[in-house]
Amino acid sequence: MSDTVLLITGASSGIGAETARQAAKAGHRVVLAARSTDRVEQLANELGGSDRALAVACDVNDERSQQAMVEATLNRFGRIDAVFANAGIGGSPGGFSGADPVRWKEMILTNIYGVGLTLRCTIQALKETRGHLLLTGSAAGRATIAGSMYSATKWAVSAIGYGVREELRGTGIRVTLIEPGMVDTPFFDEKPPYSLQPADVAAAVLYAISQPAHVDVNEILVRPTPPIDEGS
Repeated sequence: MSDTVLLITGASSGIGAETARQAAKAGHRVVLAARSTDRVEQLANELGGSDRALAVACDVNDERSQQAMVEATLNRFGRIDAVFANAGIGGSPGGFSGADPVRWKEMILTNIYGVGLTLRCTIQALKETRGHLLLTGSAAGRATIAGSMYSATKWAVSAIGYGVREELRGTGIRVTLIEPGMVDTPFFDEKPPYSLQPADVAAAVLYAISQPAHVDVNEILVRPTPPIDEGS
């Protein structure tokens, strides 16, 4: 897998940044996309500079921005072998009766529309390399959570993953849904009572990517182990 190119959206922190670190350590070149370039530029320097890492400003809700991200990647590295559509934001408290609809709109655009645009803009490059497409879903996209529009967006990501896999059948492109439970990242305002670390989810991404070309890991659902009940 040495020198393959992995493009990551939402790469400035949390799961995206840790995936970049593990990928670089495994020999991949990485493209780090985020709305603000300050942190991804610092991360790119940490991961080996311009020969090994590229920082790109990208608003996933803007098609032209995503197209520019792909063009910058191809101009620098000449290929895209894997894409991790990871950019996403959390919900607003209050349920369907009391949440902030402005926050809903931002979340729906980022978590669903933005993912769709990432697919649209990168599929041709992935066809040329018979590459790998990975999407950040969620355990919340496999359960009914009262009043959660966030959960609804992650159900949609699951549906996108299933649908694009069928669309790409026969192209050689593999498609993997990465579905973490609670992760200790800046995504949450308060630290979850027990949680995965970003490195745990990154390891799942690298596991899927590292499989031989004839193996397509369709889904990885990874949850934190609940604390031990000393009374049981």
